[in-house]
Amino acid sequence: MDLSQRLNEDMKQAMKSQDKFKLSTIRMVRSAIKNVEIDEKRTLNDDEVLEILGREIKQRKDALQEFEKAGRGDLADKLRTEIDILTHYLPAQLSEEEIKVIVQETIQETGASSKADMGKLMGALMPKVKGRADGKLVNTIVQQYLQ
Repeated sequence: MDLSQRLNEDMKQAMKSQDKFKLSTIRMVRSAIKNVEIDEKRTLNDDEVLEILGREIKQRKDALQEFEKAGRGDLADKLRTEIDILTHYLPAQLSEEEIKVIVQETIQETGASSKADMGKLMGALMPKVKGRADGKLVNTIVQQYLQ
């Protein structure tokens, strides 16, 4: 079952169980996916759907930080729950140690040795960890190795 079908099935299940919060979260994501499909006039594959899910999670994490700064615990809790629901659809996330191993391998492959090579390294690295690691964490780890 592909990711879009899984979202549809989970949406139906949320309707049946009357889980309004999960239902609204899934509908929001499906709407974002549908908008891209309409713009591109084609059905998206799983990698593209994962990219949209990652973008939606990132938006919520950014908003979460702002709500916490503003002392809006009620809205922050809502966003945390949405992030938990959406994270369920992502592939298993890599640990920091696994990311470090991939970064070291990619440094050897690309021959990167300084911060000037960071663009080349990140270009080779991101497809390997796409959807399985937070970009900020990957960037931090890369900077540690290129000092």
